[in-house]
Amino acid sequence: SADLLQRDFTASRPNERWVADFTYVATWSGIVYVAFVVDVFSRAIVGWSAATSKRAKLVLDALDMALWRRDRAGTPAGPGLVHHSDAGSQYTSFAFTAHLLEAGIDASIGTVGDALDNALMESQIGLYKTELIKPRKPWHGLADVELATAEWADWFNNQRLH
Repeated sequence: SADLLQRDFTASRPNERWVADFTYVATWSGIVYVAFVVDVFSRAIVGWSAATSKRAKLVLDALDMALWRRDRAGTPAGPGLVHHSDAGSQYTSFAFTAHLLEAGIDASIGTVGDALDNALMESQIGLYKTELIKPRKPWHGLADVELATAEWADWFNNQRLH
């Protein structure tokens, strides 16, 4: 897939452009991976997921949450939406690409090894690490990372200025 955003992280309406990526959190019981989907228009976290594996299911679950939440809110995503990510194997996998196609979403992939191609998402993950992960460590495992991420995402979307 081509880079359809070309580092233009602006949108004129919700569900026009979503950016996605994942990070990891070191815990006592091993690494936990946390994936996010952010709407470029509002900068809101529309979907996220956490898992002990970084297989395609991690990013599929975050996408599914975003699609479900937007559908439930009466603003379903679909044709015309661009989903932008880096060139990680999870985002270029057959399962993920097929899921985007099925939902009528256009895939956009940044250049391999260039974080600036997904700068908005990199910034979002930086906030997550600075505001939640680093101050509250050590983490025990998946369950406490999931609970804290749910609380932080809710706070981020509803109370934090962005």
